[in-house]
Parts: sequence; structure tokens; C-alpha cells
Amino acid sequence: MSDQKKVIDALGGKKGLLDSGLPALVFLIAFNISKELQMAATAAVVTALVLAILRLAKKDTLQHVVSGLIGVVFCAFLARKTGSAVDYYLPGLIINIIYGSVYLIANLIGFPILGLVLGPILGENLHWRKVAERKRAYIKASWLWVGLFLSRLIVQYPLYKTGNLTALGTARLAMGYPLFAAVAWGSWLIIKKVPAAIPPEKNKD
Repeated sequence: MSDQKKVIDALGGKKGLLDSGLPALVFLIAFNISKELQMAATAAVVTALVLAILRLAKKDTLQHVVSGLIGVVFCAFLARKTGSAVDYYLPGLIINIIYGSVYLIANLIGFPILGLVLGPILGENLHWRKVAERKRAYIKASWLWVGLFLSRLIVQYPLYKTGNLTALGTARLAMGYPLFAAVAWGSWLIIKKVPAAIPPEKNKD
């Protein structure tokens, strides 16, 4: 497997985005057609369940299957519990707040999340922290993710507050895979410019 594919998969990959994006799209379409919250929530859960079954049939990792299904079920439950369709998207906003804060704080203290996640995958472990240029590359790439999470909040939170479900759902989709793909690709372009900081003991092997 190429380093590029390792990086993309580690950041979520297409499968993870499909598992979260498709049920959200089905929820939006079903609600706009039926105007029934329960029907829309059920449609989203059924879609997630079908995706989970397909993942299991293809022998994908159980972690991705379960986490994707649980996430959709919780979103549907929350929307039905509050009686507000826009609350289906509330957990996503909260996740963006958490992820954005973690990436921001980690960058500020010199432990960029991308380095912590990708270091072991690329054979560097934490040795990249001893190589200034490599560390700067991880920090620079991680700022792209801070921008991703922040931009989603700036655009989507006002739509959530005003209860504009169609605009919120559309923004969620537009800022889902397309924006993720752009940021993931940008991160890879930044990281690949600097040679991996392989520990000396591994170079001897």
C-alpha cells in the first residue's frame, strides 16, 4: 500500500465518509418529501444498516461498521427525541467543535494530530518530533484541518440556529466529502515534500 493511500485511509477514507454522508442525504430527501420526521429518521437508520451489512459482507473492519451505524442511530434518535429535524445534524456540529479544538490545541503545544496519527503508520512513530522540518510539515498540514472544522461551524451553525433544514443538509453534504478530499490531498502534498523521519534503528534494518 502506498504512503498516499495510507494517509487517506488513516484520515477517514471514502468508506467512512460514505457511511456518514449517505444516511444524511437519505434523511434530508425523505423529510423533504414526506415531512414526517419519524419516516426520515427510519430511512436514515435503514440506509446505515444496509451499509453496515455490505461492510460486513466485504469483511471490512468491525470498528468502522459499528461506529458508522451507532453514529446514524444516535442522530436519528436525537432528532426524534427533540422533535426537531435539524437536530439530526447537531452531533456533527459538536464533533466539529471537538475535533477543531483538539487539532488547534495540539498544534499550539507542538504535538500536531497528523503527526500522532500518521507517524506510526509511516514508520516514524514519534521520531518526527526530533526533525524540525518534518514537525513543521505536520503542523502546517494540521492547520488545514483546523480550517476545515472551523469553516463547517461558521457556515452550518447559523443554519442550524435558524432551523433551515434544507440549507443545513445541503451545506453538510457540500462540506463533507468534497472538502475532506481537498484537505486530505492538501495535507498529503505538504507532508510528502519532507522525507519521513525514520528512527535510526529502523534504517539499520
